[in-house]
Amino acid sequence: MFYRFLFLSFAFTSIPMSARIDTLFVFSNDMNKNIPSLIILPQGIENLSEKLPMIYLLHGAGGDFDNWYRRVPKLQNLANTFNCIVVCPDGGKTSWYLDSPIDPEMRYESYITHLLIPEVDRIYPTLNSPNTRAITGLSMGGHGALYLALRHPELFSYAGSMSGGVDLRPFDNNWGLPDILGEASAFPHHWEAHSVVVLTEHIQTDQEFIIDCGLDDFFLDVNRSLKSVMDDKGISHEYSERPGTHNWKYWRDSVDEHFRFFSTHFKKI
Repeated sequence: MFYRFLFLSFAFTSIPMSARIDTLFVFSNDMNKNIPSLIILPQGIENLSEKLPMIYLLHGAGGDFDNWYRRVPKLQNLANTFNCIVVCPDGGKTSWYLDSPIDPEMRYESYITHLLIPEVDRIYPTLNSPNTRAITGLSMGGHGALYLALRHPELFSYAGSMSGGVDLRPFDNNWGLPDILGEASAFPHHWEAHSVVVLTEHIQTDQEFIIDCGLDDFFLDVNRSLKSVMDDKGISHEYSERPGTHNWKYWRDSVDEHFRFFSTHFKKI
């Protein structure tokens, strides 16, 4: 496994605190490429003796590793305020953060859980524990965050979703999903096995979740279905619906609440 990381400094007039932003490349043998992640570090990390919790923040379909920071530069302030390391992985344009059952070169679940997280923990002063590691994201990334957390509770004790596509089955011709799962009519089991709503029906977990969706979002119905399943299973979660649709205005507001939620749980450790 090979990696390299670049130190990039960004200056924004709206951000008074100096930013340290690293780009970390981790090579995936399965996908035969170096994959970048943006690492957002709190101010003064070089002088800190303590280790810090981590929040993994996943982009949506069509995005990339710096999508979140370009659209929401206040992430640096959030890293400072909550004293955490923020990791924004590249998840491809439409990977849905899965290991595809039909495409052996689409292995983003394995990349994040087996390659990226160990490298982040090796290079940075992280508190290497599921109790100090959270994951969240928007849209495709909301699905990915819950999916990865549910499948890997040994890595994540806390997870969130903003406007997540948490049930893939109603969208069987959208966002490249047939390319990674096969046609729904031929491979319905692939679609069920990789949908968060179905996965949640078959597990018991003591993880903590935060889930929200806009009232005018096309994913609202599947999020309500997920809430119903979590209620029935007694899975601890904070769920909210707010005015808004599937856009960055909504997610800029949501991300603050997710950081507060995770920070509250980090402080209990």
